[in-house]
Amino acid sequence: MTELVIWAEQRDHRLLDVALEVLQKAQDLSRVLQGRVSAILIGENCVQLAEELVEYGATRVFVVENSKLRLYQSEAYARIIAQILKDIAPEIVLIGGTTIGMDLAPAVAARLRTGLTAHCVDLFIEKIGGRDQLVQVVPGWGGNMMIQIICPEHRPQMVTIRPGVMEKGKREIGKKGEVVFLKPELSEEDFQVNTIEYVREQRGENSLDDAEIIVSGGFGLYSAGGFRLVEELAVALGGEFAGTRPAFDEGWIPESRMIGQSGKAVKPRLFISIGASGAVHYTTGFQKSRVIVAIDKNPKAPIFNIADLGIVGDVKKIVPVIIEELKKDRPL
Repeated sequence: MTELVIWAEQRDHRLLDVALEVLQKAQDLSRVLQGRVSAILIGENCVQLAEELVEYGATRVFVVENSKLRLYQSEAYARIIAQILKDIAPEIVLIGGTTIGMDLAPAVAARLRTGLTAHCVDLFIEKIGGRDQLVQVVPGWGGNMMIQIICPEHRPQMVTIRPGVMEKGKREIGKKGEVVFLKPELSEEDFQVNTIEYVREQRGENSLDDAEIIVSGGFGLYSAGGFRLVEELAVALGGEFAGTRPAFDEGWIPESRMIGQSGKAVKPRLFISIGASGAVHYTTGFQKSRVIVAIDKNPKAPIFNIADLGIVGDVKKIVPVIIEELKKDRPL
């Protein structure tokens, strides 16, 4: 049977959303391949999370529990996961592209002597040369194209997927599956570099992850004098502000509010893009939004190809009018 495997990242005895997102994508791919999906879970006292993974669709969960593995340990995790993958020989391995995932994935791939495609925004199966291949889609160099990559010879085919890019599946409470407990031996060599603590960064700002409305600006706001219009519109709508990589480079936004391939992927009810042409590196960060509105002076800007509503014109004239009308509609 064709085997697909995900690594289920957890912190503080809680599965990260990206673990459930890659699990759902693995299930989608397994239906085409008529295979099954297994998950690897490492931590301390995490059997409850294994049951949760089963309820979200994993057929089988490999659990490694050890107090020394409560926090991510790069050498130990990479060796343990690589050994599990060698034993079960999967066709495909999916890993969430978090900070930890991006450290772990290449270390595992190197041990398995296989390829790794990072920052995938889509995955699908296509028969190429008489063999089912995982087509891995990433934004292309230059930002205005999508590149399809395959790993024709080496197995497993490995990818990382950024948080928020894929959809999380639905949980089926009470669903049963196989939980396999493993007890690999640990040595001092596994802890030459030892993670001893996570310190949560304290931010005095709201997160974009759960925002219902996001207003995002690009370098086109340079002629408008900066980012003030984006922030004012976000306030008028009761939403959050964000921006492109060039907006970050100009110092208009902190890195935590950057949208796109090198920033965040978001899925608000309403996403408004102002003064951004719409390079693929940017649009992959919000393409799952329910409604996308674009404002730009260039009628041929790529952003209008994905927008549900497009407004062509000078942002210095358009945005203030929208803000004024919103203020009129707001009760005193």
